[in-house]
Formats: sequence, structure tokens, C-alpha cells
Amino acid sequence: MTTPEAPRPLRIAVIGLAGAGKSTCATLIEEFARDKGLAHARVKLATPLYDLQAEVYRRAGGSLAAGAQDQVLMEALADAMRRIRPESLADDFTARLAAVDADLVVNDDLRDPHVDAPALRAHGFRILRVTCDEELRQTRLAGRGDPSRADRSTREIDLITPDAVLDNGSDLHTYRSAVHELLGSWL
Repeated sequence: MTTPEAPRPLRIAVIGLAGAGKSTCATLIEEFARDKGLAHARVKLATPLYDLQAEVYRRAGGSLAAGAQDQVLMEALADAMRRIRPESLADDFTARLAAVDADLVVNDDLRDPHVDAPALRAHGFRILRVTCDEELRQTRLAGRGDPSRADRSTREIDLITPDAVLDNGSDLHTYRSAVHELLGSWL
């Protein structure tokens, strides 16, 4: 007699340019999971970078608003970690992922197509690309409280092949419907 396998968790990495709506998408994915009674978790690749950013600001005597990103600093920190050991961020991520017990896992900060994307794919992640009009993206970025902005980390985002692409150029209701419809097809 065979024992049925437990269903694999649905793992989704949301990619896109800054301001496209990745974090909003991740929140909508979590909302979908709650509505379906699914245990869910958001696991970030950049957790070590956020920790280091906080330490740099603390040591420098600077202040950083909660949730703000000094994108220039974050890129420099990522470059340094990858120079020391290219798989450092992916390995840290997969170690944290192994401790997660959830039916649905979402990541909203995948950018690297060379090491990180293959690592996430190897752990069963589907890739969802979020896009929007450039003017709208710039308007959203201008409204954030980030002390610096940089797009270098997403320069090669097109090298990551998505399983699906959603446009986030409309209202939140339309975006929510599109996200929930896609997730329904992936369950």
C-alpha cells in the first residue's frame, strides 16, 4: 500500500522593476492564501541585506524609516556578498526556507538571474512577473520614502523567464482579481 504524498507547497517568486507592484502582489497572494485557509509565509532573499543596511545606518548614526530601502547601499552590500561567495544570498534564503512550514510561500525580491533565480527554481518556485507603465512606475517610486534609488540590480531581470506575467497598471480591484485568478489556476 502506498502512502499518498503530501501536496507540495505553492512557491511563487514575484519579479519586476522597483515600483511595478511586487510587494503589493505579494500582499495579494497572502490575502488569497488567507481566503483559502492556506498557511502562508513571505521569505525574502534580501533579509541579510536589510540586516546589514540597518547596521550600517546604526554605525553611521543615520536614521532610516521603517521599511525604507537605501537601494544604492543595498546593491553595494549584495555586490560585496556575491563577490565573497556568489551563492551566499541564495544559500541563506534556502536555509530559512527549509524552516518554513506553509502551503504557500511567496518571495518578492528576486533579481539575480545567474545564481538566485536557478536556486529558487530548484526549490520549486514559479516566477510571476509584474509590469506596469513606466510613467506610473516612476510616480509610485517618487511617493516612496527611500533615501536612494537604483535600478542596476534589476538590469538583467529579463533573463529570468516568468511562468506568468501580470500588468499592474490598473486599479487595485482589477489587480487583485488578476492575481487571485492566476493563483486559482496554479493550485
